[in-house]
Amino acid sequence: MIGLDALVGAWRLSREIEDRRAGLAGRLEGTCTWRRDGAGLVQEEAGLLRYGDAPPMQAERRYLWRAEGDGLAVFFEDGRPFYRIGPGRHADTHLCPPDTYEVAYLFGEGRAFSTVWRVTGPRKDMVIRSAYSPV
Repeated sequence: MIGLDALVGAWRLSREIEDRRAGLAGRLEGTCTWRRDGAGLVQEEAGLLRYGDAPPMQAERRYLWRAEGDGLAVFFEDGRPFYRIGPGRHADTHLCPPDTYEVAYLFGEGRAFSTVWRVTGPRKDMVIRSAYSPV
């Protein structure tokens, strides 16, 4: 399990997207930066996304990370709850009706880690794998 202090700074981000419903594959190469914001951390991702045959495009995301009890709570940029992880709880589910987002964190040695998202429902059938390593 990684804590807020261990996340602060710049990270390399590599993401693979398998969109089973659309029959497309995507890849994002970029950076992820966690910076302090007074209440916790702001996570900012930026990179070049290649998706199917479409021209490459810039992609960006922002999330808020907060310490909660013995774990970490992740919120959308506007403050809506997203998911929570903690010791012994490296996976969670976010319902976005009619679809379901399930995340699992994989922690290795050192600070590097990866996530696997499985997105299912009537509109989506995707697996998204992301690898984060400190710069």
